[in-house]
Amino acid sequence: MSLRDKEDLRRALRQKQIDPLYLLFGGESYLRDLAAKAITEEVLRNAPLREFNESSYSLLNTDVQQAIAAAEQLPMMSGRRVVRVSDFTKLNEADEAALVRYVSRPVESSVVIFVADDLDKRRRLTKTLIDACVAVEFAPLTDAELGVWAKGRLKDLKVETDERTLHHIVALVGSDVRLLSNELEKLATAAADTGFITMKMVDELVGRARTLSNFELTDHLISRDRKRSLQILRRLLDDGAEPVMLIGLIASNYHRLALAKELMSRQAGKDEVFRLVSMPFSKREDFLATARRSDAKALARSLERIAAADLAIKTSLGGGGASGARLQLEMLVCELSA
Repeated sequence: MSLRDKEDLRRALRQKQIDPLYLLFGGESYLRDLAAKAITEEVLRNAPLREFNESSYSLLNTDVQQAIAAAEQLPMMSGRRVVRVSDFTKLNEADEAALVRYVSRPVESSVVIFVADDLDKRRRLTKTLIDACVAVEFAPLTDAELGVWAKGRLKDLKVETDERTLHHIVALVGSDVRLLSNELEKLATAAADTGFITMKMVDELVGRARTLSNFELTDHLISRDRKRSLQILRRLLDDGAEPVMLIGLIASNYHRLALAKELMSRQAGKDEVFRLVSMPFSKREDFLATARRSDAKALARSLERIAAADLAIKTSLGGGGASGARLQLEMLVCELSA
């Protein structure tokens, strides 16, 4: 089988078409989890002993043979059973071979759903899964896609809003669909009497998640997570953030980390750290965790590189215009996360 899109999966489930193997992968975990739930609901619809025919296994803490044995077990008073398998992307060679053997000849009375955040498409198991499974990718949604999804969710919640307010909600919340769903439910409750969400409700109730994205970006840079760092950077740039402003935010966060690291090396307590380092209360524990993971010398080198990138952007050394500034920022993020 080849990669399918989300609409293909929805259409097949509406038509009661069930396959023995599914591969759901990608960073949009909320929609991915909803898809796994929809498959499970369709498979076990009207099953009298559902708890005996549904199981989940993380191969980080479960032997692969246990998951395979569950998939090979006959269902109890049901036509099929569902087995959900996660954390299979780093199996050793022997365990990977065992899973490949099952996937090559799956049991027809079981539906096995493989779930992963990301896949290494060079690995034999990944290639086998994509070929054998109904494979659907759940990539992070664009702002346009988020708007369409939010509009559909509001319809389900039986409330309305205008386009301007809807765009404002998406701009505030960001690309996390799970968070967006929670905020829409909160707003729908507030609008229960009128059935209409106003801009005032949004400003009063929705947390400004996207304004904190630069803190998340710094955390991923310190953690050397290049892929996630670039994803957040591109999201911020696509949202219209100015490169000079972004590099200033990155520099500010690194300065704060360097100061916190110095204070912590002197055994300073939390109160003293946050007396000198301004930080939203909700982000303080995350900030301290990032500071503990960071290295003082590495922070100093990073600040030098940030200063050089800032100069390059302001003097067009790396190319003029928005494209040149964007390239400088992407190069900076790649170097900081190396």
